[in-house]
Amino acid sequence: MRYLLLSLSLLLGSCFNEPLYHSQSYVFGTLVDISIYGETDERARLLANHILEDFQNLHNQLHAWKPVSENKLGELGQLNAAFQEGKKPTTISPELAAILVDAAALSVKSNGLFNPAIGHLISTWGFQRDEFTPVEVDNAAIKNLVHAQPRMTDIVIKGNAVYSTNPTVKLDLGGYAKGYALDIAANYLHKEHVNNALINIGGNIIALGKHGENPWRVGIQHPRAPTAIATLALPDGWAIGTSGDYQRYFMLNGKRYCHIIDPRTGYPAQHTQSVTVLVPPQPPNQTQAGVLSDVVSKPIFIETPVNRNAAAQAFGIKNFIVIDDQSTIFVSSNMLKKIHWVESGVKFSTLP
Repeated sequence: MRYLLLSLSLLLGSCFNEPLYHSQSYVFGTLVDISIYGETDERARLLANHILEDFQNLHNQLHAWKPVSENKLGELGQLNAAFQEGKKPTTISPELAAILVDAAALSVKSNGLFNPAIGHLISTWGFQRDEFTPVEVDNAAIKNLVHAQPRMTDIVIKGNAVYSTNPTVKLDLGGYAKGYALDIAANYLHKEHVNNALINIGGNIIALGKHGENPWRVGIQHPRAPTAIATLALPDGWAIGTSGDYQRYFMLNGKRYCHIIDPRTGYPAQHTQSVTVLVPPQPPNQTQAGVLSDVVSKPIFIETPVNRNAAAQAFGIKNFIVIDDQSTIFVSSNMLKKIHWVESGVKFSTLP
Protein backbone atom coordinates (compact mmCIF):
# COMPACT_ATOMS: atom_id res chain seq x y z
CA MET A 1 0.00 0.00 0.00
CA ARG A 2 1.61 3.22 -1.13
CA TYR A 3 0.36 6.14 0.89
CA LEU A 4 2.60 9.19 0.88
CA LEU A 5 3.15 11.58 3.79
CA LEU A 6 5.85 14.15 3.30
CA SER A 7 8.72 14.03 5.78
CA LEU A 8 9.09 17.78 5.97
CA SER A 9 11.60 17.53 8.79
CA LEU A 10 14.06 15.94 6.36
CA LEU A 11 13.75 18.83 3.96
CA LEU A 12 14.48 21.26 6.76
CA GLY A 13 17.36 19.17 8.06
CA SER A 14 19.10 19.12 4.69
CA CYS A 15 19.69 22.85 5.02
CA PHE A 16 22.02 22.45 7.98
CA ASN A 17 25.15 20.51 8.80
CA GLU A 18 23.50 18.08 11.21
CA PRO A 19 24.27 14.46 12.15
CA LEU A 20 21.30 13.15 10.15
CA TYR A 21 21.58 9.90 8.24
CA HIS A 22 18.91 9.25 5.61
CA SER A 23 18.37 6.18 3.46
CA GLN A 24 15.67 5.08 1.04
CA SER A 25 14.68 1.66 -0.24
CA TYR A 26 11.68 -0.14 -1.68
CA VAL A 27 9.90 -2.79 0.42
CA PHE A 28 6.26 -3.82 0.89
CA GLY A 29 5.60 -2.46 -2.60
CA THR A 30 6.31 1.08 -1.46
CA LEU A 31 9.05 3.57 -0.62
CA VAL A 32 10.75 3.18 2.77
CA ASP A 33 12.55 6.13 4.36
CA ILE A 34 14.79 5.69 7.39
CA SER A 35 16.18 8.78 9.13
CA ILE A 36 18.50 8.45 12.13
CA TYR A 37 19.70 11.52 14.02
CA GLY A 38 22.71 11.80 16.30
CA GLU A 39 24.66 8.69 15.20
CA THR A 40 27.75 8.41 13.03
CA ASP A 41 27.07 7.65 9.40
CA GLU A 42 28.77 4.27 9.75
CA ARG A 43 26.65 3.15 12.70
CA ALA A 44 23.47 4.63 11.26
CA ARG A 45 24.07 2.79 7.98
CA LEU A 46 24.46 -0.54 9.81
CA LEU A 47 21.29 0.12 11.81
CA ALA A 48 19.31 1.08 8.71
CA ASN A 49 20.55 -1.97 6.79
CA HIS A 50 19.46 -4.23 9.66
CA ILE A 51 15.99 -2.65 9.62
CA LEU A 52 15.68 -3.06 5.85
CA GLU A 53 16.72 -6.70 6.11
CA ASP A 54 14.02 -7.24 8.76
CA PHE A 55 11.50 -5.51 6.49
CA GLN A 56 12.41 -7.66 3.48
CA ASN A 57 12.14 -10.86 5.53
CA LEU A 58 8.76 -9.76 6.84
CA HIS A 59 7.62 -8.86 3.32
CA ASN A 60 8.56 -12.34 2.12
CA GLN A 61 6.89 -14.00 5.10
CA LEU A 62 3.59 -12.09 4.85
CA HIS A 63 3.13 -11.69 1.10
CA ALA A 64 -0.33 -12.99 0.27
CA TRP A 65 0.12 -13.95 -3.37
CA LYS A 66 3.59 -13.44 -4.87
CA PRO A 67 6.20 -16.25 -4.55
CA VAL A 68 9.36 -15.26 -2.72
CA SER A 69 11.35 -17.33 -5.19
CA GLU A 70 10.62 -19.64 -8.08
CA ASN A 71 7.73 -21.95 -7.13
CA LYS A 72 8.03 -21.06 -3.44
CA LEU A 73 5.40 -19.11 -1.53
CA GLY A 74 6.07 -17.21 1.65
CA GLU A 75 4.66 -18.43 4.94
CA LEU A 76 1.35 -16.61 4.54
CA GLY A 77 0.98 -17.83 0.97
CA GLN A 78 1.57 -21.40 2.11
CA LEU A 79 -1.06 -20.99 4.81
CA ASN A 80 -3.58 -19.69 2.28
CA ALA A 81 -2.89 -22.72 0.11
CA ALA A 82 -3.50 -24.98 3.11
CA PHE A 83 -6.81 -23.23 3.85
CA GLN A 84 -8.01 -24.03 0.34
CA GLU A 85 -7.18 -27.70 0.78
CA GLY A 86 -9.38 -28.21 3.84
CA LYS A 87 -9.49 -28.23 7.63
CA LYS A 88 -6.24 -30.09 8.24
CA PRO A 89 -4.18 -28.12 10.80
CA THR A 90 -1.01 -26.46 9.50
CA THR A 91 1.95 -25.55 11.67
CA ILE A 92 3.05 -21.92 11.43
CA SER A 93 5.71 -19.86 13.16
CA PRO A 94 4.99 -18.39 16.61
CA GLU A 95 5.36 -14.91 15.09
CA LEU A 96 2.68 -15.49 12.46
CA ALA A 97 0.40 -17.13 15.05
CA ALA A 98 0.71 -14.04 17.28
CA ILE A 99 0.02 -11.75 14.30
CA LEU A 100 -3.15 -13.67 13.42
CA VAL A 101 -4.40 -13.60 17.02
CA ASP A 102 -3.85 -9.84 17.15
CA ALA A 103 -5.38 -9.23 13.71
CA ALA A 104 -8.44 -11.28 14.66
CA ALA A 105 -8.96 -9.25 17.84
CA LEU A 106 -8.63 -5.99 15.88
CA SER A 107 -11.08 -7.28 13.27
CA VAL A 108 -13.68 -8.03 15.94
CA LYS A 109 -13.16 -4.59 17.48
CA SER A 110 -13.77 -3.01 14.06
CA ASN A 111 -17.06 -4.92 13.63
CA GLY A 112 -15.42 -6.77 10.75
CA LEU A 113 -14.56 -3.69 8.68
CA PHE A 114 -10.87 -4.46 9.10
CA ASN A 115 -10.93 -7.97 7.69
CA PRO A 116 -7.71 -9.59 6.45
CA ALA A 117 -9.70 -12.75 5.59
CA ILE A 118 -11.17 -11.24 2.38
CA GLY A 119 -8.16 -11.95 0.17
CA HIS A 120 -10.36 -13.58 -2.48
CA LEU A 121 -12.40 -10.38 -2.76
CA ILE A 122 -9.22 -8.33 -3.06
CA SER A 123 -8.00 -10.67 -5.79
CA THR A 124 -11.36 -10.55 -7.61
CA TRP A 125 -11.02 -6.78 -7.83
CA GLY A 126 -7.52 -7.13 -9.29
CA PHE A 127 -5.59 -5.72 -6.34
CA GLN A 128 -3.32 -8.70 -5.77
CA ARG A 129 -0.98 -7.77 -8.61
CA ASP A 130 1.65 -5.15 -9.33
CA GLU A 131 -0.32 -3.06 -11.85
CA PHE A 132 -3.87 -1.82 -11.31
CA THR A 133 -5.64 -1.82 -14.65
CA PRO A 134 -9.44 -1.92 -14.92
CA VAL A 135 -11.13 -5.29 -14.42
CA GLU A 136 -14.60 -6.34 -15.44
CA VAL A 137 -16.68 -6.42 -12.29
CA ASP A 138 -17.77 -10.01 -11.56
CA ASN A 139 -20.94 -9.28 -9.62
CA ALA A 140 -21.85 -12.94 -9.17
CA ALA A 141 -18.45 -13.85 -7.73
CA ILE A 142 -18.55 -10.87 -5.40
CA LYS A 143 -22.05 -11.78 -4.22
CA ASN A 144 -20.99 -15.36 -3.52
CA LEU A 145 -17.92 -14.29 -1.54
CA VAL A 146 -19.93 -11.82 0.54
CA HIS A 147 -22.50 -14.52 1.23
CA ALA A 148 -19.73 -16.90 2.36
CA GLN A 149 -18.65 -14.31 4.97
CA PRO A 150 -14.93 -15.09 5.33
CA ARG A 151 -13.89 -13.74 8.72
CA MET A 152 -10.86 -13.81 10.96
CA THR A 153 -12.93 -15.68 13.54
CA ASP A 154 -13.13 -18.58 11.06
CA ILE A 155 -9.44 -19.22 11.74
CA VAL A 156 -8.79 -21.65 14.57
CA ILE A 157 -5.42 -21.24 16.29
CA LYS A 158 -4.21 -23.80 18.81
CA GLY A 159 -0.64 -22.99 19.72
CA ASN A 160 1.16 -22.95 16.37
CA ALA A 161 -1.40 -25.20 14.66
CA VAL A 162 -3.88 -23.34 12.46
CA TYR A 163 -6.83 -24.23 10.25
CA SER A 164 -9.88 -22.47 8.83
CA THR A 165 -13.49 -23.56 9.18
CA ASN A 166 -14.36 -21.52 6.09
CA PRO A 167 -12.72 -22.49 2.75
CA THR A 168 -13.27 -18.98 1.35
CA VAL A 169 -10.83 -17.45 3.86
CA LYS A 170 -7.76 -16.08 2.13
CA LEU A 171 -5.49 -13.92 4.26
CA ASP A 172 -4.15 -10.59 3.03
CA LEU A 173 -2.27 -8.66 5.72
CA GLY A 174 -1.55 -5.65 3.53
CA GLY A 175 -3.43 -3.44 5.99
CA TYR A 176 -1.41 -4.67 8.97
CA ALA A 177 2.13 -5.51 7.88
CA LYS A 178 3.54 -2.00 7.43
CA GLY A 179 2.42 -0.94 10.88
CA TYR A 180 3.81 -4.14 12.37
CA ALA A 181 7.12 -3.43 10.64
CA LEU A 182 7.21 0.05 12.19
CA ASP A 183 6.88 -1.48 15.65
CA ILE A 184 9.65 -3.98 14.90
CA ALA A 185 11.97 -1.17 13.76
CA ALA A 186 11.17 0.99 16.78
CA ASN A 187 11.80 -1.91 19.19
CA TYR A 188 15.10 -2.71 17.51
CA LEU A 189 16.32 0.89 17.67
CA HIS A 190 15.35 1.13 21.33
CA LYS A 191 17.37 -2.01 22.08
CA GLU A 192 20.31 -0.46 20.24
CA HIS A 193 19.95 2.68 22.39
CA VAL A 194 19.11 4.88 19.42
CA ASN A 195 17.16 7.85 20.74
CA ASN A 196 16.18 9.77 17.62
CA ALA A 197 14.84 8.34 14.37
CA LEU A 198 11.96 8.53 11.94
CA ILE A 199 10.75 5.46 10.02
CA ASN A 200 8.40 5.99 7.08
CA ILE A 201 6.90 3.05 5.17
CA GLY A 202 4.84 4.53 2.38
CA GLY A 203 3.16 7.07 4.65
CA ASN A 204 2.93 4.96 7.80
CA ILE A 205 5.40 6.72 10.10
CA ILE A 206 6.70 6.28 13.63
CA ALA A 207 8.94 8.69 15.52
CA LEU A 208 11.65 8.12 18.10
CA GLY A 209 12.82 11.13 20.07
CA LYS A 210 13.41 14.36 18.19
CA HIS A 211 15.16 15.85 15.20
CA GLY A 212 17.82 17.71 17.18
CA GLU A 213 16.18 20.33 19.37
CA ASN A 214 12.89 20.13 17.48
CA PRO A 215 10.26 17.39 17.11
CA TRP A 216 10.04 15.47 13.88
CA ARG A 217 7.54 17.13 11.57
CA VAL A 218 5.50 15.35 8.92
CA GLY A 219 2.94 16.41 6.37
CA ILE A 220 -0.44 14.98 5.48
CA GLN A 221 -0.86 14.64 1.74
CA HIS A 222 -3.90 15.97 -0.05
CA PRO A 223 -5.56 12.99 -1.82
CA ARG A 224 -6.09 14.94 -5.04
CA ALA A 225 -2.84 16.93 -5.14
CA PRO A 226 0.88 16.07 -4.83
CA THR A 227 1.28 18.45 -1.90
CA ALA A 228 0.71 18.46 1.83
CA ILE A 229 -2.56 19.85 3.13
CA ALA A 230 -1.32 20.13 6.72
CA THR A 231 1.71 19.46 8.92
CA LEU A 232 2.15 18.34 12.50
CA ALA A 233 4.81 17.48 15.04
CA LEU A 234 5.20 13.74 15.62
CA PRO A 235 6.25 13.22 19.26
CA ASP A 236 8.40 10.40 20.60
CA GLY A 237 6.67 7.04 20.18
CA TRP A 238 3.72 8.38 18.19
CA ALA A 239 2.71 6.94 14.83
CA ILE A 240 0.67 8.29 11.95
CA GLY A 241 -0.94 6.44 9.07
CA THR A 242 -3.12 7.25 6.06
CA SER A 243 -5.48 5.15 3.99
CA GLY A 244 -6.36 6.68 0.64
CA ASP A 245 -7.99 5.99 -2.71
CA TYR A 246 -5.25 7.70 -4.73
CA GLN A 247 -2.50 5.10 -5.13
CA ARG A 248 -4.01 1.63 -5.55
CA TYR A 249 -7.05 2.17 -7.73
CA PHE A 250 -8.39 1.99 -11.27
CA MET A 251 -10.97 3.97 -13.22
CA LEU A 252 -13.85 2.21 -14.98
CA ASN A 253 -16.72 3.97 -16.74
CA GLY A 254 -15.85 7.20 -14.97
CA LYS A 255 -15.84 5.67 -11.47
CA ARG A 256 -12.85 5.22 -9.18
CA TYR A 257 -12.42 1.78 -7.61
CA CYS A 258 -9.79 1.64 -4.86
CA HIS A 259 -8.34 -1.32 -2.99
CA ILE A 260 -10.14 -0.58 0.30
CA ILE A 261 -13.08 -2.98 0.14
CA ASP A 262 -16.16 -2.95 2.35
CA PRO A 263 -16.57 -6.58 3.49
CA ARG A 264 -20.31 -6.00 3.93
CA THR A 265 -20.90 -5.27 0.25
CA GLY A 266 -17.79 -6.72 -1.42
CA TYR A 267 -17.26 -3.43 -3.27
CA PRO A 268 -14.61 -0.75 -2.80
CA ALA A 269 -15.64 2.08 -0.50
CA GLN A 270 -16.33 5.14 -2.64
CA HIS A 271 -17.49 7.82 -0.21
CA THR A 272 -14.00 8.60 1.16
CA GLN A 273 -10.78 9.91 -0.39
CA SER A 274 -8.48 9.56 2.61
CA VAL A 275 -8.30 9.01 6.36
CA THR A 276 -5.31 9.91 8.51
CA VAL A 277 -4.99 8.74 12.11
CA LEU A 278 -2.51 9.83 14.77
CA VAL A 279 -1.77 7.25 17.47
CA PRO A 280 0.07 7.77 20.79
CA PRO A 281 2.37 5.16 22.37
CA GLN A 282 0.49 2.16 23.71
CA PRO A 283 0.96 0.21 26.98
CA PRO A 284 3.17 -2.90 26.90
CA ASN A 285 1.54 -6.20 25.93
CA GLN A 286 -1.08 -4.42 23.83
CA THR A 287 -1.30 -3.71 20.12
CA GLN A 288 1.34 -1.06 19.50
CA ALA A 289 1.09 2.35 17.84
CA GLY A 290 2.54 1.25 14.49
CA VAL A 291 -0.01 -1.50 13.95
CA LEU A 292 -2.88 0.74 15.08
CA SER A 293 -1.78 3.49 12.68
CA ASP A 294 -2.05 1.00 9.84
CA VAL A 295 -5.23 -0.79 10.88
CA VAL A 296 -7.58 1.82 12.30
CA SER A 297 -7.71 4.08 9.24
CA LYS A 298 -9.48 1.30 7.30
CA PRO A 299 -12.71 0.97 9.33
CA ILE A 300 -12.98 4.77 9.53
CA PHE A 301 -12.52 4.93 5.74
CA ILE A 302 -15.16 2.27 5.10
CA GLU A 303 -17.72 3.25 7.71
CA THR A 304 -20.68 5.48 6.86
CA PRO A 305 -20.26 9.17 7.73
CA VAL A 306 -22.56 8.98 10.75
CA ASN A 307 -20.55 6.08 12.19
CA ARG A 308 -16.99 7.31 11.58
CA ASN A 309 -16.63 8.66 15.10
CA ALA A 310 -17.78 5.37 16.57
CA ALA A 311 -15.28 3.47 14.41
CA ALA A 312 -12.46 5.64 15.78
CA GLN A 313 -13.70 5.48 19.37
CA ALA A 314 -13.78 1.68 19.27
CA PHE A 315 -9.97 1.83 19.14
CA GLY A 316 -9.57 4.81 21.44
CA ILE A 317 -8.45 7.02 18.54
CA LYS A 318 -9.02 10.71 19.23
CA ASN A 319 -6.88 12.25 16.49
CA PHE A 320 -7.96 11.78 12.88
CA ILE A 321 -8.82 13.56 9.63
CA VAL A 322 -11.32 12.40 7.01
CA ILE A 323 -11.57 13.80 3.47
CA ASP A 324 -14.73 12.53 1.77
CA ASP A 325 -15.54 11.97 -1.88
CA GLN A 326 -16.59 15.62 -2.27
CA SER A 327 -13.20 16.76 -0.86
CA THR A 328 -14.93 17.97 2.31
CA ILE A 329 -12.54 17.87 5.25
CA PHE A 330 -13.57 16.61 8.69
CA VAL A 331 -11.17 16.94 11.62
CA SER A 332 -11.56 15.58 15.13
CA SER A 333 -11.38 18.28 17.80
CA ASN A 334 -8.22 16.75 19.28
CA MET A 335 -6.47 16.56 15.89
CA LEU A 336 -7.35 20.17 15.14
CA LYS A 337 -5.17 21.25 18.07
CA LYS A 338 -2.14 19.46 16.60
CA ILE A 339 -2.16 20.31 12.88
CA HIS A 340 -1.00 23.37 10.98
CA TRP A 341 -2.72 24.04 7.66
CA VAL A 342 -0.22 24.59 4.85
CA GLU A 343 -2.49 27.16 3.22
CA SER A 344 -4.69 29.67 5.00
CA GLY A 345 -8.45 29.62 4.65
CA VAL A 346 -8.89 25.84 4.55
CA LYS A 347 -12.55 25.00 5.00
CA PHE A 348 -13.30 22.08 7.31
CA SER A 349 -15.84 20.72 9.77
CA THR A 350 -14.94 19.70 13.29
CA LEU A 351 -15.93 16.31 14.64
CA PRO A 352 -16.68 15.94 18.37
